[in-house]
Amino acid sequence: MPLKVVLKPGETLVVNGAVIGSGDRTATIFLHNEAQFLRGREMLRAEEAVGPERRLYHAIQLAYLGQGSEDAVHAALAALRHARPESQDDLAAIAELLSLRRHYQALRRCRMLFPREAGAAA
Repeated sequence: MPLKVVLKPGETLVVNGAVIGSGDRTATIFLHNEAQFLRGREMLRAEEAVGPERRLYHAIQLAYLGQGSEDAVHAALAALRHARPESQDDLAAIAELLSLRRHYQALRRCRMLFPREAGAAA
């Protein structure tokens, strides 16, 4: 069964490294085989990777899209473990997902840590 992705007007999607964008109308795309994909709104630019949670997300994102290394992901994960010892359960779950090569799910789990980062700074 194909995966249906609906793009809002002007929205982008990265599929296996190729950037796909919709025009001035909503676009529906079907992915009929496995692919590495992220919507533009799920992407984190390098300059936005501020704080250990976002740096981990960015490292996972790059590895998932084939533009980064697993070593960078493990280094970012170790840095986050050191910076946020209270998040060990979440980080263990992320590490497990990464070991299973489920990068997209690891990204989703990592994003849940973002609000904590803002609270920790206050």
